[in-house]
Amino acid sequence: MGILFFFYSLVCFLLVISESFSSSSVMMHHVCSPTEAFALLHFKQSFQISNQPSCWVEINLPDMTFVDIPKTKSWNESRDCCSWDGVTCDMLTGHVIGLDLSCSLLNGTIHPNSSLFQLHHLQTLNLARNDFYSSSIPHNIGRLTNLRHLNLSQSFFVGEIPTEISYLSNLVSLELNCYECELDERTFETILQNFTNLEVVSLCGVNISSSIPVNISSFSLRYVDLRHTNLRGFITESFFLLPGLERLYLSDNDLLKGVLPKIHPSNTLLELDISFTGISGELPDSIGTLSSLNILNFLNNHFTGYIPSTISKLKHLTSLDLSSNSFSGEIPDIFSNLQELRFLYLHNNSFIGSFPSTIVSLTHLQDLDLSSNSLSGPLPNNVSMPQELTKLDLSYNSLNGTIPSSVFSLPLLSSLSLQHNQFSGLADEFKTNSTLDYLDLSHNQLSGSFPQSLASLTNLSTLTLSSNNITFDEGIHITFPSLQDLHLSSCELKDFPHFLRNVKTLTVLDISNNKIRGQIPNWFSSIRWDYLYYLNLSHNSLTGHLQQFHFHNLRYLDLKFNSLQGPLSSSICNMSDLKFLDLSLNNFSNLIPSCLGNLQFLDLSRNDFSNSIPSCLGSMSSLTVLDLRRNNFTGSLPPLCA
Repeated sequence: MGILFFFYSLVCFLLVISESFSSSSVMMHHVCSPTEAFALLHFKQSFQISNQPSCWVEINLPDMTFVDIPKTKSWNESRDCCSWDGVTCDMLTGHVIGLDLSCSLLNGTIHPNSSLFQLHHLQTLNLARNDFYSSSIPHNIGRLTNLRHLNLSQSFFVGEIPTEISYLSNLVSLELNCYECELDERTFETILQNFTNLEVVSLCGVNISSSIPVNISSFSLRYVDLRHTNLRGFITESFFLLPGLERLYLSDNDLLKGVLPKIHPSNTLLELDISFTGISGELPDSIGTLSSLNILNFLNNHFTGYIPSTISKLKHLTSLDLSSNSFSGEIPDIFSNLQELRFLYLHNNSFIGSFPSTIVSLTHLQDLDLSSNSLSGPLPNNVSMPQELTKLDLSYNSLNGTIPSSVFSLPLLSSLSLQHNQFSGLADEFKTNSTLDYLDLSHNQLSGSFPQSLASLTNLSTLTLSSNNITFDEGIHITFPSLQDLHLSSCELKDFPHFLRNVKTLTVLDISNNKIRGQIPNWFSSIRWDYLYYLNLSHNSLTGHLQQFHFHNLRYLDLKFNSLQGPLSSSICNMSDLKFLDLSLNNFSNLIPSCLGNLQFLDLSRNDFSNSIPSCLGSMSSLTVLDLRRNNFTGSLPPLCA
């Protein structure tokens, strides 16, 4: 009995041990093959590590966070290659099946017989965003027939994409974005017709110079990016027949012609971008059958006719861009159903009629651009504009009446462009809007005093009120702590605006073509504008001598068509960055200073300069325009001017 019990216990123990070993063998994985480890190390030695990052994520513009990681730097023989950065191995066999060296700061070329092509088990290869020194994609890429994912985008490859790429028929994703590469027509057709597992194809920038195949057999396609590929011929319905297509980008192919074909109903297509092509004709009513569409971009084509009312069925649209076409008629009131719309661009068409009233019902609208049309009449005054608007552009129309106060009270508005209309009056309604950064009300019929409430626009960087009839009270107190560009030309000004004393951040000042008389005031010429590079005081009635300016970074100075006189101040020599100087149509006299050596444009015509032309003008190597007509010069031209 004891022997039987011992034997039974021994059997149970052996079974447990056996089961334990069996279980642990499943959990264990094979180490990397020495041959493949050597191939990887040899591949590493082909490159240097750059110190110039090329990959970034935009978090808070204009700041960028670089995400480059020199993954191969940590590779060494002392560690299993399956644990190396960017390397993925099969858990059971140990074969290298994935290599992701994107954004790895690699500099060098991939040799035609590179050890990379010894990794026959690779299923994923990502070498995007490196610098391969304008080398070609090697033909041996076709040996990696197990590849399912290939990404060689934006790595400075050039030349013909090898036809051997067509051997990779198991690919699920193919990304070869490259602006210096070419792909022959047959290989392009093979990719779209024979790669039956293909879900993603991105060839942005590749010169394909081919028409779109009539038949596309890659029915698994979800994502197609053929932007800027020199596609030609007529657009076909082939892409619109793909049952699972989610994103289609065909923009920047100006040789792609024809009319948009009838679009087959789809509940999968999310983004459609066919901008900057030669497509013409009317937009088909069938566009309304893309029931899941989020983004529709037909910018800069040759569409004509009316906007079809069926667009109102695209209830999930967040962005609609039909700008820079030849659409005509009134903008239809179709927007009340598009409650998810955030971006609406209809500018640069031939729309007529009034501002479409249903736009104000788009509660989530952020960007609205209806500029460069022929809209007329007043803006709706009894309703509020969408409260999430950040940019509003209604410029270059024939809108009239007063600007509704609701426009100036939008809490998030950063850019307002209403120039080149027929708006009248001048509302003092800016008190609730401190987010405004850009304001252009030029070329209207605005009149009255400059609004004191503009003082609340503490973030304003650009203010353009040119070609209106605005007066400036001397006692107005505005500081504009962020103002950089100020345009007040053709405003019937009779004096230099006194509030300029308080503005310290100007880079551009234009008060040309006004009625300012007398001498340039001392307070103006003594202001220290450290950032000012553009100053235009032309077409006024300024008199007296040119005083010393303290604008040491000035590059553009225009004082033409005034009555300034006397010799040129030597202070102009302190403007060492000056490139453009126009003093024509004044009464300057005496000698030309010999310090104008860096100018590219110099116009001193129609003055009273005399004596000889300084020899320095003949040696100004950067000068492209020189006009000295109608002065009293004597002597001969400097040698290099002759």
